[in-house]
Amino acid sequence: MFQRWENLLFLHWEVDPETVRQSLPAGLSVDCHEGKAYIGIVPFFMRRVRFRGLPSLPYISNFLECNVRTYVHDESGTPGVWFYSLDTDRWLAHKAARLAFHLPYFWASIRARVDESVSYRVRRRFAGVNTVHYACKCSADTVAAEPGSLEFFLLERYLFFSHSSRKERLYSGRVHHDPYRFSHEGLDGWDVGTASWNGIVMPDDDAAHACVAEPVDVELFALQRLR
Repeated sequence: MFQRWENLLFLHWEVDPETVRQSLPAGLSVDCHEGKAYIGIVPFFMRRVRFRGLPSLPYISNFLECNVRTYVHDESGTPGVWFYSLDTDRWLAHKAARLAFHLPYFWASIRARVDESVSYRVRRRFAGVNTVHYACKCSADTVAAEPGSLEFFLLERYLFFSHSSRKERLYSGRVHHDPYRFSHEGLDGWDVGTASWNGIVMPDDDAAHACVAEPVDVELFALQRLR
């Protein structure tokens, strides 16, 4: 599957590693940077989604997402991303992704604006929750993450894990894209609401790390079952 990710806003909070450990399925462990665990909230534009050999379609292939994630590794030590939730404003996308990738997608109302800053407003449908707001200034001056840095730990992830509760199976999915180029700019709006919707107790402080990343073209590969 091919897709393009645009206007990526990465917001991260430091959390107690034990909090993350208790939320993971068997077979996954907390991945820490300098002893600290992180939970990220990542709203972005999903564009030109298509399967190999098929064209993208104007309505179905373009939508908005807001992910809540943390960082883990499997029993072999392979690092990746664990998603607590993926909210999207396309009903069909949320149903298809749940079936195809065993990911916790939810149907949401998401609005976005891009000018000198990028901003998002997110509300999960039928959940009785408030609308949350995220915004960050954009910049043309971007850099790539240095290996070993916090940015590299948070951004450069090319594997995700998912879990089928019905079959009690753990899967991994590989993704490929060029390394992110990002900028640190002023955080205009933040809210831990999307994480709280998943029962995660989050700190009330401002995000410990925030950046905006340039678009990337992405290829997703078929899921692999972990033994």
